Amino acid sequence: MEISRIKSIIEALEKEYPSAACSLDYEKDYELLFATRLAAQCTDERVNKITPVLFARYPTLEAIAGAETKDIEEIIHSCGFYRSKARDIVLSAQMLLGEFGSRVPDNMDDLLRLPGVGRKTANLILGDVYNKPAVVVDTHCIRLSNRLGLVKTKDPEKIESALREMLPPEKSSDFCHRLVLHGRAVCTARSPACGRCALFGFCPRIL
Repeated sequence: MEISRIKSIIEALEKEYPSAACSLDYEKDYELLFATRLAAQCTDERVNKITPVLFARYPTLEAIAGAETKDIEEIIHSCGFYRSKARDIVLSAQMLLGEFGSRVPDNMDDLLRLPGVGRKTANLILGDVYNKPAVVVDTHCIRLSNRLGLVKTKDPEKIESALREMLPPEKSSDFCHRLVLHGRAVCTARSPACGRCALFGFCPRIL
């Protein structure tokens, strides 16, 4: 992939979406961790309605670690897969307290040890909490990186590896956030609005 084309895509996204903040609301590092777990197969909008209730009921990591799983299930029920998500949240809270000094780990290996945490969640934490180079491969990243011709695979780990090679490390995390924003607003799954797409000139339009 030509360096100039990647640079142009990055610049176009930066111009279109000056703010590249994560769309999940959080104040503490573990709140982002748990919000991301809740967001699996669920919209960020719904998660942002659930987490204030969850964190008001359980305002500390210790409170979450000591919670009954069934009580967590009742709060997060509407986000789907609530049993496994509740279990993972409680077990992760216990693990953070017992093994990591109440802090969310700052490296991939330890993050992946936490229940329910995969590379997508781990990269989000590394990028947003610790400002480390990170490539968050979610459904929007998979779709747009293929449509733009940046990759030709749906495999998340292969996409992550490919984008790490293309993107300047300091821009990789924000690039992925902007793909999410663009995927929601313009380059949607079923009806991409190519006529008003900021990336139209760089896209082979393989839809």
